[in-house]
Amino acid sequence: MPEAWSEKRERQYEHVKDSVKDQGRSEDTAEEIAARTVNKTRAQEGEADEASKTSTEDKSPSERGGERSGQGPQGRTKDQLYEDAKRQGVEGRSKMDKDELEDAVEDRE
Repeated sequence: MPEAWSEKRERQYEHVKDSVKDQGRSEDTAEEIAARTVNKTRAQEGEADEASKTSTEDKSPSERGGERSGQGPQGRTKDQLYEDAKRQGVEGRSKMDKDELEDAVEDRE
């Protein structure tokens, strides 16, 4: 069973969740964004047992400051789309370009 988050990570989660809710997002969305932020930070700090390549090699959430949130003109990065495709079990994803990944992920959402 995974270890619970530290008090510091719990505070970070609540802070991020409150910030997202202050932006007018739903409770569910705020919880998801907060959890992903904390988990990515944990992966980068070596606190997580497992971590994806995008979690460990990408900018930290605090460095990113919301860029590449998936809402800009270019949407999600190819790595983000690949990870979504992987979670969704999209076959042939390793040979897809960004546009193909985007189409495959959107078809399943």
